[in-house]
Amino acid sequence: MSEQPVETFRLGYVPGATPGKWARTWRERLPGVRLDLVQVEAADAVAALERGEVDAAIARLPVDKTRLSAIALYEEVPVIVVSRDHLLAASGDDEAVTPADLADDVVHLADDDVLFAPGAPVPGLRPAAYREDGTLDPGGLAPRPTTTAEAVAWVAAGAGVTIVPMSLARLHHRKDVTHRVLDGGPSAPVGLVWVSERTTDLVDELIGIVRGRTVNSSRGRGGARRDEDGTGGRDGRDGRRGAGRGGQGRGAGGQGRGAGGQPGRAGAGKGSSGGAERGSARGSGPGAGRGKGRPGSTGKGRRGR
Repeated sequence: MSEQPVETFRLGYVPGATPGKWARTWRERLPGVRLDLVQVEAADAVAALERGEVDAAIARLPVDKTRLSAIALYEEVPVIVVSRDHLLAASGDDEAVTPADLADDVVHLADDDVLFAPGAPVPGLRPAAYREDGTLDPGGLAPRPTTTAEAVAWVAAGAGVTIVPMSLARLHHRKDVTHRVLDGGPSAPVGLVWVSERTTDLVDELIGIVRGRTVNSSRGRGGARRDEDGTGGRDGRDGRRGAGRGGQGRGAGGQGRGAGGQPGRAGAGKGSSGGAERGSARGSGPGAGRGKGRPGSTGKGRRGR
């Protein structure tokens, strides 16, 4: 008898992102679905999603929301990376640097830079290969490092400084460089991204995990498995969630039933934001916790916050 193929979910992540805590929660809730972590370059994350190489990705924002959905997770602070013998290295670790402190430095931005938009002005800075007005000069004579790792190597050699998100400074840390927070520099937002047309139940499960939903309120398989195990909500609590997460809703006279629990109370159920972009009138509780209205009842959904 041949073995059944193992179901997998491929989560891409860009350099500097740390999906470990979400991966642990996934494995606790969905032990039957293998989670594969796939590192992708920041510039290739969207292409990897569109080619179907990953099912979702922890990537740099913003992205094109005409075909992609995204949930902002956190923002990284920018840091300036300098050599150990640079004047700024003598400042305290908690002492922020301003663009004015870099007036005499050559700032190297790599081709894989994720902080500055190509061709956009860089406030207070004039990086190498940039014009006086701060816009990129494609024909500039100054060399430009291909990767962040190369930029850091140039910094270590005393050839200038570079600006990167905190996570990349830590990723490319070496003994001959250090970093300081750049006050007033551009932030680096990170989010969960996926192709809108491929919002599967496993994607919904991951959305719940990164949003911090408990297994009791999960709309995905983790919540369904909880009900199969007989650990549903008491006194119909999941049913009372009615309209559930993903958009706030009211069902007049509706009566919800939570899978694994007792009949819920008649009345309206409220849910907080749970969808990626749009609120849904569906319940996100296990079973999906929908409210069933009697004839003549109405239901209204409101866009999730």
